[in-house]
Amino acid sequence: MSAAAQPERPARATRPARPAPVAPAMDLQALITDPETRIVVCCGAGGVGKTTTSAALALAAAEAGRTVVVLTIDPARRLAQSLGLVELDNEPRRVEVPGADGELHAMMLDMKRTFDDIVTAHSTPERGQAILENPFYQTLSSSFSGTQEYMAMEKLGQLRASDQWDLIIVDTPPSRSALDFLDAPNRMSRFLDGTMIRLLTAPSRSGFKIASAGFMFFSRIISKILGGQLLRDISAFVAALDTMFGGFRERATATYELLRRPGTWFVVVATPEPDALREASYFVDRLSAEGMPLAGLVVNRTHPPATTALSATRAEGAAEEVAEAGGPGAGLAAAALRVHAERMLLATREQHLADRFTSAHPEVAVRTVPAAAGDVHDLDGLRGMADALTGADDDTPTGTPRTRVLPARRA
Repeated sequence: MSAAAQPERPARATRPARPAPVAPAMDLQALITDPETRIVVCCGAGGVGKTTTSAALALAAAEAGRTVVVLTIDPARRLAQSLGLVELDNEPRRVEVPGADGELHAMMLDMKRTFDDIVTAHSTPERGQAILENPFYQTLSSSFSGTQEYMAMEKLGQLRASDQWDLIIVDTPPSRSALDFLDAPNRMSRFLDGTMIRLLTAPSRSGFKIASAGFMFFSRIISKILGGQLLRDISAFVAALDTMFGGFRERATATYELLRRPGTWFVVVATPEPDALREASYFVDRLSAEGMPLAGLVVNRTHPPATTALSATRAEGAAEEVAEAGGPGAGLAAAALRVHAERMLLATREQHLADRFTSAHPEVAVRTVPAAAGDVHDLDGLRGMADALTGADDDTPTGTPRTRVLPARRA
């Protein structure tokens, strides 16, 4: 059969463009002003802006008439700087907010002081002093892995129990897994109540004067590994702390359950970067598995363009035409068009990453927050971020909803 006689193939049907996933809108203004909301926990990977987000939400809530305390676990002291304070310590400190209908207080966790306060409050003066002076306790309370997260939970429980605050906002520790503080109480309890620790104090707890031969053999081995003095310090510490074990477990359980009750909300914070959104996806899955109430995802430091009417391709083409045409101001106009093209490409990349998250978690509400021109270091800067966090979803210069960086593509 000749080429001319071959039957004509039907044209391939073109697939319709797949519409971009659209995430539900997150109304943070309604969340922080609702009297039923008592705790907001901001979590996410390190360096995504959790501290600033926490402070901005606290400021917005105070200006809306609530009595708020924001607790930061961040040792970098960024919260104090952004609130205009020289420093923060382990007790809530009032922040003057001119014109606010409510009150704003801020504090930074001092994990050793918090641990010292627990020991003092839950033991006799003699036993408490023995614990505080114990070398092993001094190491545990200041540098042991998980102590910071455990004390964050302790402090949160104390703040909530005081019933002094309408709203508590927690800025979680800057660790790789910002949900470590959920695991810390159980880890601490398991450590203090672990098999090895219990073996070290078995004779003193049982009341026997003479340890068994098996225990003495075990003790000699451990003594060679840890050193005799450290072994004695651990044994003396656990013996003195023995009556507090139940309190550790009870408070850990109570605070953990508090985080699951109505009135508590988690806000996951991320930047439009693959690693940060991958961590955010992990946090969302973990919160869901733990039955923790999730308010949604804040995608921080986005770069929306000044207008979405001109695509990157058209802006690049226009820049070339203007540059070739020449004339007064042509160079400046071409440069502005190229800057817009670069901004559109960046926004497109960021939106693509956000869409991937929404495709995996279509039920999670999203709020995008544009990057600030500089570091947030005062109340005015915080107020600007608060406006971006709590403003109406469709109230933006370009009309693009605050759930997105760019308008959604339609089929």
